[in-house]
Amino acid sequence: MPPAARGDLAARLHICIVYDRLYPWSIGGAERWYRGLAELLAKEGHQVTYLTTRQWPVGEEPNVSGVRVVAIAEDAALYTHGRRRVMPLLRFGLALGWRLVLHGHHFDAVHTSAMSSWSALAAGSLSYVRRYRLVLDWWEVWTWAYWRRYLGLIGGTVGWVMQRQTARLPHEPLVHSALHATRLESLSGRHAARVARGSLTPVPAVDTPRRADPLVVYAGRFIPEKQVPALVRALAQACEQLPTLRAVLIGEGPDRLAARDMLRAMHLESRVSLPGFVSEEALADTLGNALCLVLLSRREGYGLVVAEAAALGVPSVVLHHPDSAASELIVEGVNGFTCASTDPWEVASAILRVHDAGDALRHTTLAWFRANASTLTIEGSLPRILGAYRGTSMGERTDA
Repeated sequence: MPPAARGDLAARLHICIVYDRLYPWSIGGAERWYRGLAELLAKEGHQVTYLTTRQWPVGEEPNVSGVRVVAIAEDAALYTHGRRRVMPLLRFGLALGWRLVLHGHHFDAVHTSAMSSWSALAAGSLSYVRRYRLVLDWWEVWTWAYWRRYLGLIGGTVGWVMQRQTARLPHEPLVHSALHATRLESLSGRHAARVARGSLTPVPAVDTPRRADPLVVYAGRFIPEKQVPALVRALAQACEQLPTLRAVLIGEGPDRLAARDMLRAMHLESRVSLPGFVSEEALADTLGNALCLVLLSRREGYGLVVAEAAALGVPSVVLHHPDSAASELIVEGVNGFTCASTDPWEVASAILRVHDAGDALRHTTLAWFRANASTLTIEGSLPRILGAYRGTSMGERTDA
C-alpha cells in the first residue's frame, strides 16, 4: 500500500500533476498554480511528475526545477469562436488514461483539474486499480444554465452530466473560493471539500507602494468571459473625466481583434496599448506603476491577478457577478471597489474613485495583502494539499 493510502505523514510522496498546459508556454492562473505547486513540492523533497501536452519545439525540453515533465500528447489550438475545443481535451484524456494504465501504480496521488472532465474521469476510473489517491481542483462549478449558454443545449447537457459524474468520483476535492465550494457541495451531495485559497506563487510584498501613474492595467486572456471590449468602453468614459489616463491591456486570445476594433472606434489607440503576453517581470513592473487593475470577468474561479496586484499595493476594480469568485478578494474601499455591471459609466466611476482615494488606498491595499498573505500563497495552502494527497483530515474544510 502506498504511503498516501497509509496516511504516513513522514513519507515522501510521488505526485503526478496533470494539466494540458504548462507555464510559460501557456499563460493563465491554473498554469501558474500547477507549475508553482510542482516546484514547491519538489523543493519540499517530494518526487513530482508533470504530465502535459508538447507546447515547445523538439529539442527545447522544459526545465522545471526538480520536476520531471512528460508530454503525453501533442499540442492543439485551445479555442474556436471563443470557446474551448472539445477534441484536444478528449485526446489528452485518452492519452492520460493509457499513461496511468502503464505507470499509475508508481504514484501516490494524481492531481488534476476537475474542469478537464475527460482527464478527471480517466484518472478516476483507474485510481482504485492502480492504487493512487485522486485529487481534483474545483476552480469552478458551472450551473446547467451556464453549460447550455456555453455549448448549446446538447453539448451543454453533456458537459453538465460529465461535471456531475466527476463530482461523484471517489476523490479529494480542493476548492479555491466560497462560491464554488457551495456549488460543489450541492452538486456532489457531500460536505468535505478542502479550501485551498492560496494560489499565489512566492512573492514578497513590497515595502511601500510605488507612486501611481494614471494607468489602468488588464492582464489575462482575451476571451468573451473576460469582457475586454467592455473595459475599452469604460476607459473612453473615464478618459473624459481624467484626460491623462492611459491603459495597458496585457494578453492574447480570440477577443483581441474585437478589443482593437473597439479602441479604434473610441479613438483610444494613442492611449491604450495591446502588448500581448509579457514576461512576469514586465507584468510586475507595469502593474506596480498602475493606478489600478481592472477585471470585468463574468466567470472567474479565483482571480489570482487581484492578489498579485495587492502584493504591489495596487487596488483593483472587479465585476461582481454570480459566476465569478474574484469579488471575494475585494474589501470595498480597502483594496479596491466592485461594480454591479459593465455599464461604462459605472466602471469608469470605480476607476475614478481609486484615483480620488490616492496613496491612502494603496497603503490599505498593501496592508490587506500582508494581513492575508498566509492564505493567499501556495505555501499557505500546502498543508491542506498534502493532507489531500495523504487522505488525512489536515487542513480547513468548507463549513457550508
